[in-house]
Amino acid sequence: MFALNTHIRTDKIDAPFLKDGIELYVMRLDLIHPVVSGNKLFKLYHYVEEAQIKSAKKLITSGGAYSNHLIATAFYSKQNGFQCAAIVRGEEPKSYSPTLIACKELGMEFYFTDRKTYDTTDTQTIWSKLNPSNPEKTFVIPEGGFGKEGSKGIETLFDEINKMSVTHICTPIGTATTFAGLINGSSLNQEIIGISVLKNLNDINSRLNQLVNDCNKNNFSICMDYHFGGYAKKNKILIDFLNECFLAYQLPLDFVYTGKMIFGVFDKIKKGYFPANSKVLCLHTGGLQGNKSLPKGSLVF
Repeated sequence: MFALNTHIRTDKIDAPFLKDGIELYVMRLDLIHPVVSGNKLFKLYHYVEEAQIKSAKKLITSGGAYSNHLIATAFYSKQNGFQCAAIVRGEEPKSYSPTLIACKELGMEFYFTDRKTYDTTDTQTIWSKLNPSNPEKTFVIPEGGFGKEGSKGIETLFDEINKMSVTHICTPIGTATTFAGLINGSSLNQEIIGISVLKNLNDINSRLNQLVNDCNKNNFSICMDYHFGGYAKKNKILIDFLNECFLAYQLPLDFVYTGKMIFGVFDKIKKGYFPANSKVLCLHTGGLQGNKSLPKGSLVF
């Protein structure tokens, strides 16, 4: 198991559009580990811990063909002596994505599932139907690490965040596990800002109701303006932005999560969303391996 109390580097972004004493920082979770990078280490930690306590032999989870969660689970499984399998959204492709290739090399088995079944059924139910009499001792981790265990891991980030006295904390929203963990760990004088990478975030209230410890806590906001068409959707504006960020600030971003979040935060700063003297922290949630799906030469890094 990796330790959660490792030091995390935070970079200050000295952008020309920052005015009125506003400071901008990026917590570089992407630098923690080359495979289990970003928020995945924190979301998976307590699930793996529980699986070890229960003497499970095999970890089961689910995700898409470019899922950061799948490759992190595959690596974590191998490091901790588990077998692993993934329920993958969609029919089996003729050619595997770079993510699935890496997962397979780490020993992960695949169960490809049609999109309708995948989108309307939870991981545990799909696995039970696939293996009604499975003799192996398995432990199911929900898609993206969604659950109390996942958000609990994210809360440990405040060991570092509390050293900075930030006023705003920004993160991309996928499953909302990281978002909920930040809400749980924050103080009431901090605003947690979630930038959705999904076009339709219809079940966000239900997700937060499951994960947020204090239902009366309302120090958060959700922005739906920067999804660029939906999950994993992109255009030239976004790709150009990723290149500009790297050239200007040596900050590598992915087009699925962090690129959209940073784009949104930059835009909100320029539009005057943040009060004078705000200290804004953005969470780099990793996921850079997803850029391997882009055409060669799209990015300068």
